[in-house]
Amino acid sequence: MANAKLVNPPRAKRASAKVTMVLMVDGGAALSEVATRFSFNAPAAAIEVFEREPAKIKSLLQRYGEAVAKSHRAGRPVSFRVDVGPDGDTTVTPIDADLAPGAELAVETVTQRAPELERALEAARERGQLRAAVVLAADDMLNAEAFAKLLGTTRVTVNAKRQTGQVLGLEGAKRGFRFPVWQLDRDGKPYEELPALLERLGTPWAVYRFLLQPQGALDGMTGRQALEKGRGADAVAAAEGVARGDFT
Repeated sequence: MANAKLVNPPRAKRASAKVTMVLMVDGGAALSEVATRFSFNAPAAAIEVFEREPAKIKSLLQRYGEAVAKSHRAGRPVSFRVDVGPDGDTTVTPIDADLAPGAELAVETVTQRAPELERALEAARERGQLRAAVVLAADDMLNAEAFAKLLGTTRVTVNAKRQTGQVLGLEGAKRGFRFPVWQLDRDGKPYEELPALLERLGTPWAVYRFLLQPQGALDGMTGRQALEKGRGADAVAAAEGVARGDFT
């Protein structure tokens, strides 16, 4: 059975990072050089779990290996469900029972959506795109070049900061990225809590909604108002509650 270990885990605080895994085979067996190392991007919260308790990802990979072996023996696909807790704990539950010899596999029926449902979904997508276009056309939304001038930097730097979550950039269907001017503090710098908010809420649009909507955990203030009042830590804590699905 191949085990995996984390190689040179990144320690810098960031929204995501690249992780390199190395597979080691018990019993002296050898894997090809190509199969012994692979990399993937992971969010910062996952990186913390990998560093603190690497056995948690090891257990998941072991269950995957067992599923591969079982599928090979049975000559058919097998399934399992993985439940992941906030602290990285994983519970693997087999959901594909062993079949008796000669038994037939149940065939999953694939159904198409009704035309009415398809039309409703398409209308909802169009409404969302229209709403986004209205938001991005507002006077307080700057393109990358204008926002770069406001910061005294370059458009390339602004886009690099957007990709790491240091500035909030919203993407529309046609207008490209737009940057809210109100994400700057009194000193004209982006609020330092923006990367943490993106890490917890997942997408720039989710951060945007959090910053403009009243939050019960912030006594009815919006996330933006909390940042303006110097309550950045409270804003981040409230974002964690939103990500957990807390109701206040």
